[in-house]
Amino acid sequence: MTLLHLTTPAEWRAALRTGVVAPPSLAEVGFVHLSTAAQVALPATRLFAGRRDLLLLAVDAGGLDVRWEPGVPGDPESMRFPHVYEPVPVTAVIAVSAYRPLPDGTFAAPPEPPERADHAARLRAFADSLPRRLATTEVPVVGGVAVLQADVPWSHATNQLLVDDGTPAQDIAAEADRVLGGAGRAHRCVTVRGTDPGPVARELGRSGWYVQHEVVMARTPAPAGPGAEEVSLDDIRDVWVGAWRTDLPADDPLRLRLPDRYLVDDAGVDVRFLAVRDDDRVVAAAALELDGATAVLEAVETVASARGRGHANALLNGALTVAAKAGCDLLALDALADGWPRGWYARHGFAVVDETWAASRR
Repeated sequence: MTLLHLTTPAEWRAALRTGVVAPPSLAEVGFVHLSTAAQVALPATRLFAGRRDLLLLAVDAGGLDVRWEPGVPGDPESMRFPHVYEPVPVTAVIAVSAYRPLPDGTFAAPPEPPERADHAARLRAFADSLPRRLATTEVPVVGGVAVLQADVPWSHATNQLLVDDGTPAQDIAAEADRVLGGAGRAHRCVTVRGTDPGPVARELGRSGWYVQHEVVMARTPAPAGPGAEEVSLDDIRDVWVGAWRTDLPADDPLRLRLPDRYLVDDAGVDVRFLAVRDDDRVVAAAALELDGATAVLEAVETVASARGRGHANALLNGALTVAAKAGCDLLALDALADGWPRGWYARHGFAVVDETWAASRR
């Protein structure tokens, strides 16, 4: 059974540092408050009316000592809430979702949270909630929401629209100009969500947008062979700067700052930087983002002169090992739907669990 816990991005990041969810209620009344999807709007409205920064942690209750007890005066007498009388391990958190109020400040019941085995739903929650956790501004748009991140305004991942697949392409383009353009962003970017996002993304492509179709691949992490080492961002910065935005001069200030996006990400998830060295020179790099029981591998790069020597294998082994040691039961990544890495990842045990569609233009 999956239950829900109300928290904030800062509180969740603190839990990732300590390894446990231990809110003030644990010291004050002796237990961690949990709720079902049908119940959670009650405490959310009572305690956090109008708050636009809440998260819902989807907690796998298996293995936890859950006690069903009455709520506070005013709650329905027949309603029993799930309480856990000890810190909840972050590895019991299988998904994190943004939870926003209605226009009047109250909260509605959210969708049912995913079960542990529903990898696609868990990863959709990650992809949707992370940019919203990191946003300095969130703006409603037709069909969804726009997120803006003031510290890294060039980042497509943290400055984009998240819209549903029923949204007309012309509305998406207009909203991107209104919000992203109005905020001075030099790009327009949208992720199209839903059961069939391809047609909307392709329609944007016909009007000049660059369309990116990726598959989401996942496997169970396990300690692997010789792999990458954990390092700081500064240790691997040159690898990423050399590979990204090659249309810009090597010393362009924007190009030099592109990796700083992961410093912003680290405010919402536990970011680990992985490196492979050859004669003491870092020649391959990746970012691993840990979010409770879920790990996501990103930005896998090898310098051109060092390719074909197994460094990508070492990065993957390092990610598998770090994720397993952190207690994650899911390691995921995105690969171009028609790109060769998709087959390479498949040979390393990754299977396609979902797909994503995004579109962008300068």
